[in-house]
Amino acid sequence: MSETQSRAILLLEDGTVAEGFAFGAIGTTTGEICFNTGMTGYQEVFTDPSYYGQIVIMNAVHVGNYGVIPEDVESDSVKVLGVIAKNLNENYSRKRAEGSLDAYLKKNNIVSIHGVDTRALVAHIRTKGAMNCIISSETFDIEELKLKLAETPDMSGQELASKVSTKEAYELGDAGSEIKIAVMDYGTKRNILNCMVERGAHVKVFPAKTSLEEVKSFNPDGYFISNGPGDPAAMNYAIDTVKEILNEEKPVFGICLGHQLLALANGIETFKMHHGHRGLNHPVKNLVTGKSEITTQNHGFGVNPESIKTSDKVEVTHVNLNDQSIEGIRVKGKPAFSVQYHPESTPGPHDSRYLFDDFIALIKESKN
Repeated sequence: MSETQSRAILLLEDGTVAEGFAFGAIGTTTGEICFNTGMTGYQEVFTDPSYYGQIVIMNAVHVGNYGVIPEDVESDSVKVLGVIAKNLNENYSRKRAEGSLDAYLKKNNIVSIHGVDTRALVAHIRTKGAMNCIISSETFDIEELKLKLAETPDMSGQELASKVSTKEAYELGDAGSEIKIAVMDYGTKRNILNCMVERGAHVKVFPAKTSLEEVKSFNPDGYFISNGPGDPAAMNYAIDTVKEILNEEKPVFGICLGHQLLALANGIETFKMHHGHRGLNHPVKNLVTGKSEITTQNHGFGVNPESIKTSDKVEVTHVNLNDQSIEGIRVKGKPAFSVQYHPESTPGPHDSRYLFDDFIALIKESKN
């Protein structure tokens, strides 16, 4: 690292301090600290709407080494509030890249820090749990930073989905398709939509707070409940909409936040996890087939296993093999299912893409 690099400082809610170098925009940012264990796919991570409200530690030693290209984005802008890394690289190797990560973060006004011991930070969060943090490359007075950090709200209780949802409905795919899917956009990733369009669906994406009556005017054959940021229990409007959707008796598929909303709509509680699951290598067992799959994950909330034990409305279909947390459910007597992880897997393995095939097959079966 060059001696000419600007100074930056990271302060955690518990008082932990790390000094490093500034990258991206110069300024100050706050949010909940979390970490992603993936070795690649940083641009997809940074543009994933589910990360809104968070500052992410990237576990890979070098981040930015292959530059940025438009095809790798999952939304129309960077959604993380800050980035922490061991080495954030301005130089890049990919010939197709349109620029450096540094320029990209500057363009999106993202304050970042590198040159810190990310392994130690991740070990600390694994032990202490998720907490808020602040990064600054303009203010270095610890007491002043503590005051700013104290103003940052806790992730629990925050409704963030409506802040990242589309403002206007839009359509994708073949308008003449026999399969029409209504997407409730609580922060959906672009590749989720691509996975449905690639399977021949005509998709219409609706803003988070759209009424079911307006959605029904599209005359959908199935409903998709998207991923997104924030506390699902704070989304009463979405929980009510999912309840109404279930009454339509049409196929329903939920991913991540959509999985949590499907559980809440059936009277099952969610909870804030100790430090969440984020990465590309989480093992999940499909209890229906008995097979395991390696999954991409990004969530800080989960479905409460104690609450689901007393439910007669849903059954568990997938479990995490690391900690036995609930990774999938199916609503009894209804064509509705969901998973906690990301089968569209950008970045990550394609083990779980079959879930989109299952959804399309369920729609065709329902139509017939």
